[in-house]
Amino acid sequence: MIDPMRFPVADIADLYAHRWELGYREMKQYMLKNELTLRSKKPEMVRQELWGALLAYNLIRFQIGKMAYSLDSTLPIQLSFSRASAYIIQQLSIMPHLSPGKIPKAVNDMLNMAKSFLLPERGERSCPRIIKSRSKRYPEKKEKRCASALN
Repeated sequence: MIDPMRFPVADIADLYAHRWELGYREMKQYMLKNELTLRSKKPEMVRQELWGALLAYNLIRFQIGKMAYSLDSTLPIQLSFSRASAYIIQQLSIMPHLSPGKIPKAVNDMLNMAKSFLLPERGERSCPRIIKSRSKRYPEKKEKRCASALN
């Protein structure tokens, strides 16, 4: 990807930022369930856990990509990551209990389930985006009225 005419730098930077934000959110919210799951105390073991999470994420994303491309003109981002990853993890946890001859069928069954993870098309925004006023840190004081002013 070093040809600047075929791969403009701005496009690569945009895709990288999009992929990084999407990937980080998916790992944190769906794979790790917003929990602090790093249990190691030593830096090298923390690195190992992080590499394990990144490897698992990429393997799941690879399988979601295969599922998407098994459908006609579907991109991987059009499949629900949370539902597809839960299904893939469930299927992978069952595979050690299968006989070796049944594993290819199980992998094909995963590809056949791709249609059930399709996200609905997003409609147009019903309300335009607006800038909301910031909430005030402290409530406003109401003026005190003296008793003589009320009479």
